[in-house]
Amino acid sequence: MYPAIHAALHPDKPAVIVAGTDSALSYAELEQRSTQLANAFSDAGLRDGDVVALLSTNAAEVFVVYWACLRSGLYLTPVNTHLSAQEVAYIVDDCGARALVVSADMAEAAMSARETSPALQIALAYSGAVPGFDDYEQFLSSGSAEPPAYQRRGNDMLYSSGTTGRPKGVKPPLPDRQVGDPGDPYVKVFGGTYKMDADTVYFSPAPLYHAAPLRFGMITQSLGGTVITTEKFDAEDCLKIIDRYRVTHSQWVPTHFVRMLRLPEQVRSGYEVGSQKFVVHAAAPCPPEVKQQMMDWFGPILHEYYSSTEANGITMVNPEEWSAKPGTVGTAKLGTIHICDDDGVELGVGESGTVYFERDVLPFSYHNDPDKTASAQHPQHPTWTTTGDIGYVDADGYLFLNDRKAFTIISGGVNIYPQEIENCLALHPDVEDVAVIGVPDPEFGERVLAAVTPAPGVTGSDEVADRLRDFVRERLAGYKVPREIRFVTDLPRTPTGKLVKGPLRQRFSDDRAGV
Repeated sequence: MYPAIHAALHPDKPAVIVAGTDSALSYAELEQRSTQLANAFSDAGLRDGDVVALLSTNAAEVFVVYWACLRSGLYLTPVNTHLSAQEVAYIVDDCGARALVVSADMAEAAMSARETSPALQIALAYSGAVPGFDDYEQFLSSGSAEPPAYQRRGNDMLYSSGTTGRPKGVKPPLPDRQVGDPGDPYVKVFGGTYKMDADTVYFSPAPLYHAAPLRFGMITQSLGGTVITTEKFDAEDCLKIIDRYRVTHSQWVPTHFVRMLRLPEQVRSGYEVGSQKFVVHAAAPCPPEVKQQMMDWFGPILHEYYSSTEANGITMVNPEEWSAKPGTVGTAKLGTIHICDDDGVELGVGESGTVYFERDVLPFSYHNDPDKTASAQHPQHPTWTTTGDIGYVDADGYLFLNDRKAFTIISGGVNIYPQEIENCLALHPDVEDVAVIGVPDPEFGERVLAAVTPAPGVTGSDEVADRLRDFVRERLAGYKVPREIRFVTDLPRTPTGKLVKGPLRQRFSDDRAGV
């Protein structure tokens, strides 16, 4: 299903509400505006497989652009709004976007991307003017409100940072069906498991450029429910939203839980949260004690899933299962799990190795990177793919993860890849050698720590550390800036020069660096 059906049945029902501003978009408006935008894109020459990039803070219009792409065979590439202007420009150029749609509050990064992306033919800004961009409303209104006879289902192409430093576009194939045809795996797996329907009120405080809130929003609107989004996360505001809008389904990362649990008891108890039927969390490991405290508060309604931007597989675990097997991320709901050693040999029950998901066809490729695509495939089974996570399966088929992408730092539910930061710091004249790792953090799960060997003649100091942070901040997103910089005389490396990060992690985790 898609918005047209619900627009016909319940035209005035909100498809999305932006809490705090109380701006809303009805199903009738979502249907008309997404149809007009899709037709305007087509009139401008966009065709099946072309890419529309979107740089926007959380706004109802995000879903207009998303559905315009989903109903016209286009890929949507949402861009992280916290990236630097250079990083935004790289993604817009790399994805080959023929159209770029932006919210006016992202003007600086938008203009940089416009200047450095020769493939762009259409540049549109809404909620204000941006130099070099056409008016979004004027462009949209030029399109017919009559849906075309054939509306091929589009898809999203999200970017996931790679260990080589440059983000990579995760490109699933375009489905061979129309937008209103059944068969969407997300609607089937998540919508079915979490019993989402027209009565669903779904809330996520996360940015809509993330895979989960964007795709769950699509699921909700496919089924006729209402999406609640907000411009930024605030712990108490989230409780207000759950109470005010009678939220039935909410989605979080563990950092959200930690911050809500820190609210005074009188604040927490002042809001009614009993409307919730499913509280879903993912993106990062949740400390068992945090999860238990949330279940003591919200009730035994916490559901966890494990997946990735690549969406090559999905596991799920309900509260009862998790209580029986603390730490598990559940059983497979999409794909078949295989645990393999470094040579691709399948391992037995309880043995740790690389987690592969078997699918009928290759579920994704990395845009412009066939080597990386090949490296994600099993050497003997090309439809078995991995994102590099390490884990094991017990005798009952429950998956346990014991490492997340080897060196990946997961801070506040956001994946941070050390190589990118290492490559940046290595360019600074004060740095002889550098290793970036994640160390435990009570709020974010992990925080970024850079172990630096100073260049000859340089003595490690707070002043040098500040210079290094400023250097990174000028080139990368703020959340990638090391929260700690520790100066060391040397770094553990193999004879071939490869960093051995295990001892570093152990050292700085054991001494609770900076805590």
